[in-house]
Amino acid sequence: MDGPQALIDRLVHATNAHDVDAVAECFAPDYENETPAHPARGFRGRDQVRRNWEQIFAFVPDLQAEVLRCTVDGDVAWTEWEMTGTRGDGTTHQMRGVIMFSVDDDVVRWARFYLEPVDESTATVDDAVHEQVVR
Repeated sequence: MDGPQALIDRLVHATNAHDVDAVAECFAPDYENETPAHPARGFRGRDQVRRNWEQIFAFVPDLQAEVLRCTVDGDVAWTEWEMTGTRGDGTTHQMRGVIMFSVDDDVVRWARFYLEPVDESTATVDDAVHEQVVR
């Protein structure tokens, strides 16, 4: 099975197996990551993917990922992720969000990354709107 869905399945399996080599192999050597909400976090290259995941697996040793929804449009997979685990200090690690992947030749060529830590605060929508417009 080839194409975006197969690549996403392979990436989830590699992530849950904590296989940094298999994770890195899901990405093109010249992979481009865009993080629109945090532009300075964007990067290029499989080597940075490897460095990122080495740190994640080291600091969240029980990390597990799940793709809650996936829709494929041509060579682009729109995916909704949830990642959970426990950090070395015992606190919960939980991230949710959307990642768009462009897949070609069975590797990710680029992604737009909207995955964020879950905010467990008690702030309401009114609090969030106020903070965004009043600053």
